[in-house]
Amino acid sequence: MQSFLLLLPDFALIALGGLLRRHAGLGEAFWQGVEKLVYFVLFPALLFNALARTRIDPGSFAPLFAVGLLTMLSGLLLGLLGRPLMGLGAMAFASRVQCAYRFNTYIGIAVAGKLGGAAGVAAMGALCGAMVPFANMAAVGMLAHHGQASLGRELVRNPLIIATLAGVAFSLSGASLPEPALPFLQRLADAAVTLGLLAVGAALRVGRSEGGRLGVVYLCAVKLVALPMLAWGLATLFGLTGTAFATAVLFAALPSASSAYILAMRMGGDGPGVAWLISATTVAAALTLTVWLALLTGRAA
Repeated sequence: MQSFLLLLPDFALIALGGLLRRHAGLGEAFWQGVEKLVYFVLFPALLFNALARTRIDPGSFAPLFAVGLLTMLSGLLLGLLGRPLMGLGAMAFASRVQCAYRFNTYIGIAVAGKLGGAAGVAAMGALCGAMVPFANMAAVGMLAHHGQASLGRELVRNPLIIATLAGVAFSLSGASLPEPALPFLQRLADAAVTLGLLAVGAALRVGRSEGGRLGVVYLCAVKLVALPMLAWGLATLFGLTGTAFATAVLFAALPSASSAYILAMRMGGDGPGVAWLISATTVAAALTLTVWLALLTGRAA
C-alpha cells in the first residue's frame, strides 16, 4: 500500500491527462502541440540539466550503464523472438517491437525522485540519457530498414540524442552552469515531468488491436516482468547497491515510451498499434511498478 501511494500522484496525472483529452474539449491539435513541446524542448532540457549538473565518473557509472544496456538489448532480442505470435507485416512488427525495450523516462524520473530524492533523479536521468541513443538507434534502424527513412538523418535530428550528448560533454568538461541558467533549466525540467505525464495519459488508447492477442500479452510481459527480473539479476551480478541497484530495476520496469508512437508515425509505421501497446503497458505498470517498488523497499529495509 505504501508503494502504491508513492506512485499514486504520478499515475493520477496520467489519468488526468486521459480525462482532459476526452472531456475538456481541447482538441487533438492541442495535445499534439503538448507532445511536440515536451519532446523537442522540455524533455531535452530535463536530460541536459540532469547530466550537465552531475559529475559523471565513467568508472563508477560503468556497471549501471552495462546493466541498463544489457537489459535493453535483452528486451529487443526477446521482442524479436515473439514475432510468430504477432501475426503482423514487417513494418508493423518493427513499429511494435519498440515497446519491448523502450522506456518512459517521464515516469522513470518521477518514480526515481520519490524513491531516491535528488540522487535518484540524477541516477535515473543519467541512465535514461545514456540509453536514449541506443534505444533510438535500434528503433530507427529497424523502421528505416523496412521504410524509406535514413537512419543517419533520423539520429542526427533526434533532440533526445542531441541533448544527451551535449549534457555528457558539458559534464565531462568540468564546467559549471552559470547561475541564471540553473533555475531556468530546472523550471523547464519540472514542466517536462508534469506535462510529460499528462501527455502520456492523453495518448492512451482503448479498443481492439490488430494482430495476435497473444503477441500483445507477450510484449507486455517482456517489458514489465521479464526485464525487471533480468535487471535484478544483472544488478546483483555487477555488484550494484543502494540507489544504483534500485535505478537499474526501476529503469527495466518502466512502461513503453510515448516517443515510440511519435517515431512510428514520423517514419510511416503502425502508429495506432504502437499507441495501443503503450497504453496497455502504462495501465499495467500501475500494478507491476507498485510490486517492484515494494520489493526494492523491502530489500533496502
